[in-house]
Amino acid sequence: ALPVLEANLALKRRYWSHDEQGILSAQTSIGNCLDQLGRGEEALALRRAIYAKGVASLGASHEDTIVDGYNVSSSLLNLELWDEFKSFVRDQMLPVARRSLGADHDVTLDFNKNLANALRWHPECTRSDLCLCWCDWLRHGFSQHRRRPARSRG
Repeated sequence: ALPVLEANLALKRRYWSHDEQGILSAQTSIGNCLDQLGRGEEALALRRAIYAKGVASLGASHEDTIVDGYNVSSSLLNLELWDEFKSFVRDQMLPVARRSLGADHDVTLDFNKNLANALRWHPECTRSDLCLCWCDWLRHGFSQHRRRPARSRG
């Protein structure tokens, strides 16, 4: 599947170079594929680049940019980069997701759930960190949450 996705990206760059969102969407598909193939470092690098381009072109509050941030956070979590994940989600992504999408939006709930799980798995997590995160997650409607794979733009 990866060669097909890479060919799709090459075609988009060649024939639709003006369609920045289409190119970012094709890159997102490649990042998701790399992650599924166990090539986490490559997926993280690509997802960071996609997120940076999304912030520059759409702004940090746009839903597609927030989804790109979610994909970055998923890569950080998969690679067990606990401290970077915690600060990225807690300080950067959750406030933006709550403000732009709302506390009950699926993406916001996914951020909360992943943060809670990361704190649970992190060997240096304090009980206070874990309690704050779980209480926040419970307060924002965990019963509506269900597990989803990596997200795609648009």
